Amino acid sequence: MKVYFVGAGPGAPDLITLRGAKLLGSVQMVLYAGSLVPTEMLQHCRPDAELIDTAQLDLEQQQACYARAKAQDIDVVRLHSGDPAIYGATAEQMRRLEALGIAYEVVPGVSSFTAAASAVTAELTKPEVSQTVILTRVSGRASAVPELESIARLAEHKATMCIFLSGPHLKKIVTDLRLHYPDTTPVTLVYRATWPDQRVYQGTLATVLEETKRGAWNLTTMMLVGAALDKGQQVESSLYSKDFTHLFRVVKKNKKDNDAADTVEIVTTGDEV
Repeated sequence: MKVYFVGAGPGAPDLITLRGAKLLGSVQMVLYAGSLVPTEMLQHCRPDAELIDTAQLDLEQQQACYARAKAQDIDVVRLHSGDPAIYGATAEQMRRLEALGIAYEVVPGVSSFTAAASAVTAELTKPEVSQTVILTRVSGRASAVPELESIARLAEHKATMCIFLSGPHLKKIVTDLRLHYPDTTPVTLVYRATWPDQRVYQGTLATVLEETKRGAWNLTTMMLVGAALDKGQQVESSLYSKDFTHLFRVVKKNKKDNDAADTVEIVTTGDEV
C-alpha cells in the first residue's frame, strides 16, 4: 500500500503530468482539495474510485482515511493543486504516514507561478535584468511568514517576485514593493491561471491599485513583479549566438581572403546555460 502526493497542476485538466493522470486512473481512493482542484480533474480517475473532498476535513480525519486504506491494502492518490512542494501542507501528512508505517511518493506538478507566466507569455529570468525568481506569500491566518522573509525585505533584491495568494493584501504588498522597486516596474495579476474564468491584469506598481477594483482579485491570484516582465528590447543570452562556443556547439573561425568566416561544428544537440 502506498500514498502518492500528486500535483494536479494549476487548474486545466490536461496540465496534470502523464504520471499523475496514470496514477489517478489506477488507485481506488483519491483525496483531493475540492476548493482548489477543479472537479474536471477527476475525469482521470477510475469509475469505481472512492473520491474524498478534503476541503472540510481536518488533518486527523485525513489521517483516518489513510489508515483505512492501509487496512484495505489499497493505494491512495492525494491530489494537491499546483506542485505539492510549494505551499502544499504535505510535510505534516508525511509525518503521520511515517508514524502509520505507510510508504509515500511525490509526483510533481505544474505550479501556478509558471502557469501565470505562461498566461502572459513572460520569461521570468532575463540576462543582466534578473536571474533570480523569488516565490513567496504574505502572512495569513493559517501560516505566518518569518519576518526576514517579509515582502519589504525580499524586495531589496529587486529580483523577479511571484507572490502567491496576493489579492487580499494587494495594497500592503504594493506599498512594501515600492520601497525598493521603481514605480515603473511591471506588475501582472493572474486570477485562476488556466481555469476557464482566468483573468489577467498588466500594469505597473504605480498603476495597479488605481486600475484594479478592490476585492476583484481576492481569491487564487498570483502576482508577478519585476523588470524581467518588460517585453521591451533587453540584453539577449549568448546561448544561441552564432559566435558563442559551448559544450554542444563549437565555433571555429577561419580567415579567407582577409575576411573572417565562421564555421560551426555541431557536436550534438542540447542547451547549456
